[in-house]
Amino acid sequence: MPHELDLIFTLTGGLTAALALGFITQRMRLSPIVGYLLAGILVGPFTPGFVAHKAIADQLAEIGVILLMFGVGLQFHVRELLAVRKVAVPGALLQIAVATVLGALVGRVAGWSWAASLVFGVAISVASTVVLTRVLSDSHVLHTPAGHLAVGWLVLEDVFTVLVLVLLPGLVGGASGGVTGVAISVGLAILKLAGLVAFTFIVGQRVIPVLLGYVAKTGSRELFTLTVLVVALGVAVGSAKLFGSSMALGAFLGGLVVGQSDFSSRAASEALPMRDAFAVLFFVSVGMLLDPAQLAAGWPITLATLAVVLIGKPIAALVVVLLLRRPMKTAFAVALSLAQIGEFSFILAALGRQLGVMPDEAAQALVVVSIASITLNPLLFSIRDRLARWTSSFFLRRQAAAADADGEEPAHADELAHRAIVVGYGPVGRTLTRLLRENAIEPTIIELNLDTVKVLQAQGIHAIYGDATQREILERAGVGKADSLLYTSAGAPGDGVIEQAKGMNPGLFVLARAFYLREAGPLKKAGADVVVTGEAEVAFSMTERLLVRLGATAEQVERERERVRSELFDQPAQAR
Repeated sequence: MPHELDLIFTLTGGLTAALALGFITQRMRLSPIVGYLLAGILVGPFTPGFVAHKAIADQLAEIGVILLMFGVGLQFHVRELLAVRKVAVPGALLQIAVATVLGALVGRVAGWSWAASLVFGVAISVASTVVLTRVLSDSHVLHTPAGHLAVGWLVLEDVFTVLVLVLLPGLVGGASGGVTGVAISVGLAILKLAGLVAFTFIVGQRVIPVLLGYVAKTGSRELFTLTVLVVALGVAVGSAKLFGSSMALGAFLGGLVVGQSDFSSRAASEALPMRDAFAVLFFVSVGMLLDPAQLAAGWPITLATLAVVLIGKPIAALVVVLLLRRPMKTAFAVALSLAQIGEFSFILAALGRQLGVMPDEAAQALVVVSIASITLNPLLFSIRDRLARWTSSFFLRRQAAAADADGEEPAHADELAHRAIVVGYGPVGRTLTRLLRENAIEPTIIELNLDTVKVLQAQGIHAIYGDATQREILERAGVGKADSLLYTSAGAPGDGVIEQAKGMNPGLFVLARAFYLREAGPLKKAGADVVVTGEAEVAFSMTERLLVRLGATAEQVERERERVRSELFDQPAQAR
């Protein structure tokens, strides 16, 4: 191919192959990641036909790594981790330790150095965020106690991966100087990390939210998307140039800063679709490493590694969850969801190759095991309940009953309360929110006006800034655990929001506002249980339906009716 067109041909060929094979694997009910890895093999240098430019593919993949790590930081929520810390922290640490030791033993048997063996062991100890969330979501487990525990567990693995990315260059670089050299290298790495973290959070928290807020006020979605991408890439490159750190770590810290601002949900929903495209190229570049000719020679290493991923890791996780007295079903759900490897394994392996400690056969084994484990993981997860029943039969009934009785997280008061989501905070939304709160229902508000969201948050009302048509915004609002959704936005069609919400939570009770009667049909078709029309009565009618459903008396309902009528009709027209 002409040299000046290498970039275009690599993008076109890689994405086309990924699209075709990703579509095929999706139709086969497998993860599209399998298709992307196969696409890499197809356009790689070891198979006939079109060959993508490896150096360009690697650079595009680096962008994918940056955006992946930025997304991890963006969606990292300390509160969710604290909720499952008693199981996730010891569980993740023990499972990582067991898998690392087993992987290192495989490397030593294969004749690799201790450094290569340990890096290989760490690489197969961490699971794929993409695969885990997809499997949990497809199985309707993501918003259950088991799903929360699995996600919290994976967050700990992600944090551990970030620490390894920071410390590994110091450990490998200082190994030639003995213990003193290692200590000095690790100390310098920690100092650089501390400086990077301090700079990012002290300067970044003052600059980045202000910049995003200024751009958001322009009302341009394209500019907002561009700003978030510049922040992700800029912080990543700056961390590498100024602090000598990895770009992946800088991107993670940049995501943390944005994730703690009011723009986290909008950034996740609107500004990171490009992350998925570049992540595809990342998996394609990994697939290009596979040399089919070496499979015959390296099959013992591959089988041993696959056994660690599919058997060693799940057993370690299963034992920890059961020892911490969680139910058998929860234990199997968590254990089997972690029985795979993906993007973080390749990120660690790529760093190991850059440092000269990861042999080629290790990279070959990782690619094959990744394809196999990602393919088998949904199948294994689908039989989790059956395995739990079979395993329970080997325990005494008293022990099983005690584990099940003590296994669930203590129920908090807010988990027992009715959960309502209000979309839109105009005049109707304001009245509706006040009525809900006065009747002991704490709503979550989704609003696209940032100033309104800040005012609500200052008042102690849970409000999220973002577009409710985006799935990530609804997930952030907790639609999977909500009891009802109240759509009050004026001037915007709500059928897309309702259809999306119903798909995520089929049992959701949906009340929708229709300004005109002709809008009621599409709303009902989208899944709305009740459609209320009429500007004056809409706020009360929606609240009345909900109050009656929750057991309010006729006197309470009538009293609220008079108050709402007075509020809606007696106030000046400008206020309304």
